[in-house]
Amino acid sequence: MKNDSVLQIRPIQPKDNQILAKIVRSSLAEFGADHPGTVYFDQSTDALYELFRKEGSCYYVAEYNGEIVGGGGIFPTEGLPSDTCELVKMYLVPQARGKGFGKSLMQHCLQAAGKLGFERIYLESMPELNQALKLYEKFGFEYLPSPLGNTGHFGCDVWMLGKL
Repeated sequence: MKNDSVLQIRPIQPKDNQILAKIVRSSLAEFGADHPGTVYFDQSTDALYELFRKEGSCYYVAEYNGEIVGGGGIFPTEGLPSDTCELVKMYLVPQARGKGFGKSLMQHCLQAAGKLGFERIYLESMPELNQALKLYEKFGFEYLPSPLGNTGHFGCDVWMLGKL
Protein backbone atom coordinates (compact mmCIF):
# COMPACT_ATOMS: atom_id res chain seq x y z
CA MET A 1 0.00 0.00 0.00
CA LYS A 2 1.33 3.40 -0.96
CA ASN A 3 1.84 6.02 1.73
CA ASP A 4 0.88 8.85 -0.65
CA SER A 5 -2.60 7.45 -1.29
CA VAL A 6 -5.76 8.74 0.29
CA LEU A 7 -8.25 6.83 2.39
CA GLN A 8 -11.84 7.33 1.30
CA ILE A 9 -14.76 6.46 3.57
CA ARG A 10 -18.07 6.20 1.71
CA PRO A 11 -21.53 4.65 2.13
CA ILE A 12 -21.93 1.04 1.06
CA GLN A 13 -23.10 0.25 -2.48
CA PRO A 14 -24.69 -2.97 -3.80
CA LYS A 15 -21.49 -3.89 -5.68
CA ASP A 16 -19.58 -4.01 -2.35
CA ASN A 17 -21.40 -7.03 -0.91
CA GLN A 18 -19.13 -9.80 -2.15
CA ILE A 19 -15.79 -8.22 -1.23
CA LEU A 20 -17.03 -7.09 2.20
CA ALA A 21 -18.37 -10.57 3.01
CA LYS A 22 -14.94 -11.96 2.09
CA ILE A 23 -13.17 -9.39 4.31
CA VAL A 24 -15.45 -10.13 7.28
CA ARG A 25 -15.08 -13.89 7.02
CA SER A 26 -11.35 -13.94 6.27
CA SER A 27 -10.69 -11.59 9.21
CA LEU A 28 -12.58 -13.86 11.59
CA ALA A 29 -10.81 -16.94 10.23
CA GLU A 30 -7.43 -15.22 10.54
CA PHE A 31 -7.94 -14.78 14.29
CA GLY A 32 -9.56 -18.17 14.87
CA ALA A 33 -12.91 -16.52 15.53
CA ASP A 34 -14.81 -18.21 12.69
CA HIS A 35 -17.10 -20.24 14.91
CA PRO A 36 -20.88 -20.62 15.24
CA GLY A 37 -22.73 -17.73 16.84
CA THR A 38 -20.68 -15.06 15.04
CA VAL A 39 -21.25 -12.99 11.89
CA TYR A 40 -19.10 -15.53 10.07
CA PHE A 41 -22.24 -17.66 9.73
CA ASP A 42 -24.82 -14.86 9.33
CA GLN A 43 -26.57 -14.93 5.97
CA SER A 44 -26.82 -11.15 6.21
CA THR A 45 -23.01 -10.96 5.87
CA ASP A 46 -23.50 -11.74 2.17
CA ALA A 47 -26.04 -8.91 1.74
CA LEU A 48 -24.75 -5.98 3.77
CA TYR A 49 -26.09 -3.36 1.38
CA GLU A 50 -29.61 -4.76 1.77
CA LEU A 51 -29.24 -5.16 5.55
CA PHE A 52 -28.22 -1.54 5.98
CA ARG A 53 -31.29 -0.17 4.20
CA LYS A 54 -33.04 -0.48 7.57
CA GLU A 55 -33.98 2.83 9.16
CA GLY A 56 -31.51 3.89 11.83
CA SER A 57 -28.61 2.03 10.26
CA CYS A 58 -25.66 2.89 8.02
CA TYR A 59 -22.57 1.13 6.76
CA TYR A 60 -19.33 2.67 5.57
CA VAL A 61 -16.73 1.23 3.23
CA ALA A 62 -13.04 2.11 3.51
CA GLU A 63 -11.22 2.39 0.18
CA TYR A 64 -7.50 2.91 -0.04
CA ASN A 65 -5.86 3.54 -3.38
CA GLY A 66 -9.14 2.52 -5.05
CA GLU A 67 -9.27 -0.84 -3.28
CA ILE A 68 -11.86 -1.81 -0.64
CA VAL A 69 -9.92 -2.52 2.54
CA GLY A 70 -12.74 -2.80 5.06
CA GLY A 71 -15.91 -1.42 6.49
CA GLY A 72 -18.05 -0.86 9.56
CA GLY A 73 -21.52 0.25 10.47
CA ILE A 74 -24.17 0.93 13.03
CA PHE A 75 -27.44 -0.91 13.40
CA PRO A 76 -30.55 -0.53 15.58
CA THR A 77 -30.33 -4.06 16.96
CA GLU A 78 -33.50 -5.65 18.29
CA GLY A 79 -33.82 -5.50 22.05
CA LEU A 80 -31.46 -2.59 22.62
CA PRO A 81 -32.75 0.51 24.40
CA SER A 82 -34.12 3.07 21.94
CA ASP A 83 -31.16 5.42 22.60
CA THR A 84 -28.62 2.70 21.75
CA CYS A 85 -27.37 1.31 18.43
CA GLU A 86 -24.81 -1.40 17.79
CA LEU A 87 -21.43 -1.06 16.10
CA VAL A 88 -21.38 -3.97 13.66
CA LYS A 89 -19.29 -5.78 11.08
CA MET A 90 -16.23 -3.58 11.44
CA TYR A 91 -13.29 -5.34 9.82
CA LEU A 92 -10.16 -4.42 7.87
CA VAL A 93 -7.85 -6.45 5.66
CA PRO A 94 -4.47 -7.17 7.34
CA GLN A 95 -2.49 -4.66 5.27
CA ALA A 96 -4.89 -1.86 6.26
CA ARG A 97 -4.48 -2.34 10.01
CA GLY A 98 -2.34 -0.08 12.15
CA LYS A 99 -2.66 2.85 9.72
CA GLY A 100 -5.51 4.75 11.40
CA PHE A 101 -8.16 3.34 9.04
CA GLY A 102 -10.08 1.71 11.90
CA LYS A 103 -10.04 5.03 13.74
CA SER A 104 -11.45 6.80 10.66
CA LEU A 105 -14.19 4.20 10.24
CA MET A 106 -15.05 4.43 13.93
CA GLN A 107 -15.29 8.23 13.75
CA HIS A 108 -17.68 8.00 10.79
CA CYS A 109 -19.83 5.44 12.60
CA LEU A 110 -19.97 7.45 15.83
CA GLN A 111 -20.81 10.64 13.97
CA ALA A 112 -23.60 8.89 12.04
CA ALA A 113 -25.00 7.37 15.22
CA GLY A 114 -25.18 10.82 16.81
CA LYS A 115 -26.90 12.30 13.75
CA LEU A 116 -29.45 9.48 13.88
CA GLY A 117 -30.27 10.43 17.47
CA PHE A 118 -28.53 7.65 19.37
CA GLU A 119 -26.84 8.45 22.67
CA ARG A 120 -24.98 5.19 23.23
CA ILE A 121 -23.32 2.59 21.07
CA TYR A 122 -23.00 -1.08 21.97
CA LEU A 123 -20.76 -3.75 20.50
CA GLU A 124 -20.05 -7.43 20.82
CA SER A 125 -16.67 -8.98 20.14
CA MET A 126 -14.31 -11.77 21.14
CA PRO A 127 -10.96 -11.90 22.95
CA GLU A 128 -9.36 -13.17 19.74
CA LEU A 129 -9.96 -9.72 18.20
CA ASN A 130 -7.73 -7.96 20.73
CA GLN A 131 -6.51 -5.30 18.26
CA ALA A 132 -10.11 -4.16 17.79
CA LEU A 133 -10.75 -4.21 21.53
CA LYS A 134 -7.84 -1.79 22.03
CA LEU A 135 -9.38 0.59 19.47
CA TYR A 136 -12.76 0.45 21.22
CA GLU A 137 -11.09 1.19 24.56
CA LYS A 138 -9.38 4.25 23.05
CA PHE A 139 -12.82 5.52 22.03
CA GLY A 140 -14.05 5.21 25.61
CA PHE A 141 -16.00 1.97 25.34
CA GLU A 142 -16.35 0.18 28.67
CA TYR A 143 -16.72 -3.54 29.26
CA LEU A 144 -20.08 -4.94 30.33
CA PRO A 145 -20.65 -8.07 32.43
CA SER A 146 -23.35 -9.41 30.09
CA PRO A 147 -24.86 -8.76 26.65
CA LEU A 148 -27.52 -6.20 25.75
CA GLY A 149 -30.21 -6.67 23.14
CA ASN A 150 -30.90 -9.70 21.01
CA THR A 151 -28.12 -10.06 18.44
CA GLY A 152 -28.18 -13.84 18.28
CA HIS A 153 -24.37 -13.89 18.42
CA PHE A 154 -23.88 -16.38 21.22
CA GLY A 155 -20.29 -16.87 20.03
CA CYS A 156 -19.36 -13.38 21.23
CA ASP A 157 -18.34 -13.13 24.87
CA VAL A 158 -17.04 -9.56 25.07
CA TRP A 159 -19.61 -6.79 25.38
CA MET A 160 -18.85 -3.07 25.46
CA LEU A 161 -20.82 0.15 25.65
CA GLY A 162 -19.81 3.67 24.68
CA LYS A 163 -21.44 7.07 25.01
CA LEU A 164 -21.79 9.44 22.09
